[in-house]
Amino acid sequence: MIIHCQRDGLLTACQLVGAAVAARTPKTILMNIKAVAEDDKLVLVATDLEIGMRYELAGVRVEEPGEAMLPVSRLTSILRESPDSEVMIDADERRCKVSTTASEYEMPSEDPSGFPDVPVFGDSKFHELTAGVLRTMIRRTAFSAAKQDTKYAITGLLWEPEDKKVRLVGTDTRRLAVCLGNTTVPAEGDTKGQSHLIPVKAMSLLERTLTDDSELIKVCARANDVLFQTEKATICSRLLEGRYPPYRDIIPKKAAIKIPLQVNSFLSAVRQAAIMADDESKRVAFNFEPGKLTLQAQGAATGKSKVELQIDYKGAPISINFDPNFVADMLKVLDPSEAIQLDLVDSQKPALFRVGDDYLYLVMPLT
Repeated sequence: MIIHCQRDGLLTACQLVGAAVAARTPKTILMNIKAVAEDDKLVLVATDLEIGMRYELAGVRVEEPGEAMLPVSRLTSILRESPDSEVMIDADERRCKVSTTASEYEMPSEDPSGFPDVPVFGDSKFHELTAGVLRTMIRRTAFSAAKQDTKYAITGLLWEPEDKKVRLVGTDTRRLAVCLGNTTVPAEGDTKGQSHLIPVKAMSLLERTLTDDSELIKVCARANDVLFQTEKATICSRLLEGRYPPYRDIIPKKAAIKIPLQVNSFLSAVRQAAIMADDESKRVAFNFEPGKLTLQAQGAATGKSKVELQIDYKGAPISINFDPNFVADMLKVLDPSEAIQLDLVDSQKPALFRVGDDYLYLVMPLT
């Protein structure tokens, strides 16, 4: 395989595909990406056996078609440091040679025939979302999934197609994020009533590939895996096993108190108050009263803080304690100009933040 390509385009492709490369594995070939050169394009493939990605880089001048394994970590470093706009790669099953006008690198390689296959998107049963909607859904839910937990299911995101919408859900049992997005579902691909558990890593990798808000993304969820197809990439991931918590049961049906808030000013106040929150308790008191919110934190070693925020609230006074990080995590993924509504039952029950009709964020109070 011998190719000539633009450095910037190849660097971007390697950085994206490199996220699917296995970090630690006895199979050294999985620490590389497979490159297939044909016509005027280069297809880069990576997998850690759980998640796989195929990325198509167009505009490549192929001098000699073929396939080879590329050491992605070192290749990315070479491309990042090179001042040249174009690079040449000459690679086979023994070695990979990268050349620019003023430098030359040669690295050992492996036989690409030993690289596991990554599926292509060929299923007729799929639904579509725009990239802008899908990226928003991922951003607003992925942060709330459990990072490490014995309950394996909650380390993923729940994908629930229903009619012309799809629901994405994340929880770590202390908070819950639910985001709804519009989708198109062809008749032959009706998936109503089904749900799938997708690893957060796969969804985060997908989010990085979504750059054009109007692009249509195809989604095919099968019995054991899920495939996403964008204009340039296909991402495949095994589904997680386990039973997801019955999240609908904990969402309050009615709220005695409804408090309107603005994202930008509310986030600023939460961050200010959190400066003095104790590292162990991670507690900030949110004191709501007509026309005003007072946030207070105190730590034995840190000191105390008091931050006031004018709000459009006319109800009865109520106080509730939160981990400020849980509140800030939600606010950071919203548009600063957005309006949100906080629904409260009392100071001991879960609090529910709403953004329009398509986003819910529930957080447990600290007692």
